[in-house]
Order: sequence, then structure tokens, then C-alpha cells
Amino acid sequence: MRRQVEHRVPGVAPRRSTWEPSTITFIALAAVLNTALYHAPLLSFATRNLDLSTFTGLLTLVTLPLVVFLETAILFPLLALVSHRILKPLCVLFALGNAVAFYFLDTYQAMLDVTMMGNVLNTNVAEASEFLHPRLVGYFLALGVMPAWMLTRVHIRPSPRLRLVVMAFAGFAVMLAWAWLSASTWLWIDKNSKRLGGMVLPWSYVVNAARYQVPKIWTADTEVLLPAATFASLEKTVVILVIGEAARAQNFALYGYDRPTNPLLSQAGVVSLRNATACATYTTAAVRCILSNVDAESAFSRRYEPLPTYLQRHGVDVIWRSRNFGEPRIKVQSYQKADELAASCDGDRCNYDEVLLSGLEQRIRDSASQRVFVVLHQTGSHGPAYYTRYPAEFEQFKPVCKSVELSKCSSQALLNAYDNTILYQDHFLNETIGLLKTLQHTSVLLIYLSDHGESLGEFGLYLHGVPYSVAPDVQKDVPFILWMSEEFIRQKAVDARRLESQSLHSQRDVFHSVMGAFSMRSDAYEAGFDIFNEAFASQ
Repeated sequence: MRRQVEHRVPGVAPRRSTWEPSTITFIALAAVLNTALYHAPLLSFATRNLDLSTFTGLLTLVTLPLVVFLETAILFPLLALVSHRILKPLCVLFALGNAVAFYFLDTYQAMLDVTMMGNVLNTNVAEASEFLHPRLVGYFLALGVMPAWMLTRVHIRPSPRLRLVVMAFAGFAVMLAWAWLSASTWLWIDKNSKRLGGMVLPWSYVVNAARYQVPKIWTADTEVLLPAATFASLEKTVVILVIGEAARAQNFALYGYDRPTNPLLSQAGVVSLRNATACATYTTAAVRCILSNVDAESAFSRRYEPLPTYLQRHGVDVIWRSRNFGEPRIKVQSYQKADELAASCDGDRCNYDEVLLSGLEQRIRDSASQRVFVVLHQTGSHGPAYYTRYPAEFEQFKPVCKSVELSKCSSQALLNAYDNTILYQDHFLNETIGLLKTLQHTSVLLIYLSDHGESLGEFGLYLHGVPYSVAPDVQKDVPFILWMSEEFIRQKAVDARRLESQSLHSQRDVFHSVMGAFSMRSDAYEAGFDIFNEAFASQ
């Protein structure tokens, strides 16, 4: 073996020594460190949910870190076959990404599945900044920056390609053999596969980000127009759709909650539709469902013409105002974000959802169209900084949680902060109804529906975004509230008691109910999802 001779240049300090492992050695150590540093949440979940007094429970606990190790030991040699030089920068990126992911797994018990990666990829800077906390910086420095810096001191020597192939094959063989020997663990692992898969770093966020993004790219420019529509009535009609954020029905007094979170709506003559469920537990998919005429899980739903675009194309004056994000691509003439509305808004309330109402009454009155459709997309009860979602005078339930690390707050303080957001939404909706009451001799409908619910520590979960199949009811059960003017009730012959007696609702009802409100008919309309139609599916 040749001995490397270091030549020194006079006057130049010698290069600091670096560790020079072979590619095989580097991969083995990277697999060990990845397993050891970033998978405490995975092992903690297993420890809490396994019966460790049994052999099968102990075997399952051993199997999980072994599988994590083998995944890296199999995939890294395959990457190194392309070039061993990509391993070090890749591991640096993984160290930084794992540190951030570990913080959210550890703090919010998040799962980095396709749903959560959709949330991450659609998060804007303002929302992401709410999660900034000194503890996150500590995680990032200790588990991200420090390992990344150490990796920069490593110089990887190439290993023969045949050895890399043998390493990958050996890892795969060991995994198959262990799977056969530990067959008794399969049932538990399969039962919890979604949750377990969302905690394996870095593969959970790498693979699931790709799974989320690729279909979007594939269908990016293939929007399909819905069938042409006609209108059966020429009456002046205004429909306002308020899309709430993270509001769960359980905390609305209108649905039997034992706190007075809806003092104004309780007196406003609204209709509270029962048993309404969200299509998804995160904003992007839920809003897409609300605006779609088909099942949100169908392949077509990703290429549909959304409700605002469809209405605009048929002459309806569509006004979209937003303090949120995650909306599908829409084509309307009037689209305004909160910062644009704030320029013509006065008062402290302009920093909250009420900015969406700024100048709205006059804008509706100025419309030359007989049909006006307004969408108000709220910030609502979006966490984790619940205490920032309402003006000070709405802090009626005290003490409140004023930290983004929700697990550090008492259950009562967290609940108080959240309930204050619902109290403010009660005020916001009442203000909107007051605005609509000024539109005399006009058929007016207000629909309020949240995009999804929220977890406040139940089952150790916080926020939202848990895979739908395993999400708790508090993330899926949402408020669905209507207010109708006397003119609307007369024109549509609405029986409020019939509406209240309807047994089941979903976000898919919105598209067809809005068409029904405008007396709009086409092959895209389904009477079975129009809550104002006698053929409503639940009857």
C-alpha cells in the first residue's frame, strides 16, 4: 500500500488533518448515527404502545431501529454507485433537515406523511415564523449544524463498486431474514405503519415530499372545464362563503359546548348543520374539496375547474378575499389579500380577520351583476399561536397559553386560548351578518364552514394534518353554519327545521348548494348534495 507523503510549502501552515474513511465505513457509521440521533420519537411511540413484558413486544422494539439502520445501509451504497462524492453533501442536508424534523416530531408529535408534507410545502413565511422558538434553534444547532460541521471535516475514500453492491445486497438479505424471523411483529407494525413511517428520518420527509409534489406537477396544466350552465332565476342573489381555519365543532356552543363561545350567533337566527365532516385534515386538500363538484379523492378532482372559476365564467361577480393560503389555482377578476385590504382599513381590527370585511358592503352594492359570490378565507383559529388570532378584548377565557410549544402549556390554558379564537369568530360572523342585513330586497345566503378541525393535546396530538384514516374526530368534525335573509328563504322555500334535521354533511355539499342558491343548473350539479334541495342525500 502506497504511503501518502505530505509536501509542505515554506511559510504556509500545514493542512489540518481530516478523517478519511472508506465509503463502506462512512455509510455504516452514517446509518448508526442517523438511527441513534434522530429516532427517539419513534422508539418513544413504540415504548408507549407495546407490551414490553412479552417477547413479541421486545422483538418489535428491537426491529424498529434495525429496520431504520438497514434502510440507510441499503440505499446509501446504491447512491454511492453513482458517485461517492454525493454522500457527504447529502448527509449534510439530511442532518440539517433531520434536526428540524426531529423538533416537530418531538414537540408536536407530528407525522411526516404525504399530508404533512403538503402542509409544509404550502406554508408561507408568516405562518412558518410562528413556529420559531429558542428550543428549535437549540435542536438545529445540536442535531443539525454540529453534525454537519463534523461531516465537512471528513474526506471519503472511494470503495470498489463491487463492495458497494455486496453491502447493499447484504443489507437487503439481512432485512429479509429478520422479517422472516420476526414475523410475530408484522401485525403491530402493519397496524401502525402510517404513524411509524412518518417518523423514520430522513426518508419520511424525502419520499413523502416527492409523493405530494409529483402528482401536482403531472396535472399542473390539465384543468378541465365543467359543463356549461344555465340560470333558472334572474333575482338578485348574494352568497358569501366564509372558509374558517382549524375550527372544530366541539368548541362551538351552537353544537352543545358548555362554554359561551357563540353568544352572538346564538341570537342571530343561524342554522347549525349537524355532523359535518371535513374531507381532509389540512388546508390545501380541504379547500380543494370545498370548491370541487366531485369526490376530492378522485383523480379528476385534482384537475377540476373550481367553483369560483366556474361561476366567474358564467357571469357571476366573484370576490375572493384571503388572510390564508393553500388555495387552488382560481381565475377571478377580484382577488385581494389582507395586506391590500389593510391599505383602506382603519383601526386595530384590521390586523385580524375583520380586515376581510373592509369596504365589502359597498363593493357588493357597486356590483352590476345580479349574482355575487364572495369568499372570505380566514386565518381563524390557526395554531400554534392561538393567542395572536383575536383582539385583546376577546381574551375572555383566562389564563391563556402564550407559547408555540403547546405541550409546555397546561391543558386549560391551551383550551382557553383556543376558545378565545372561537369567540372572536362568533363576533366576525355576526359582523358579516350585520353587513348582509343592509342589503334590502336581496336574496342573501351566508355559509360558514371550517377547512378542518384541530387537536389540543388529545391522544398526545396537537394542531392538525394527521393522516385522515387515523386522525381523531376533533380534526375532522367541523362547524357548518348558515344564515339566510327572508328573501332567500321565500325564494327558495327553505324550511329551516328540515335543514336542522338533516343527519349528515360534508364539505362536498358546498359546491352544489351554492349552485342551488344561484338557481344554477348543469351536468356538474348533483341535487343529492344540495342542502336546499328535497333530494339531499341524507334524507
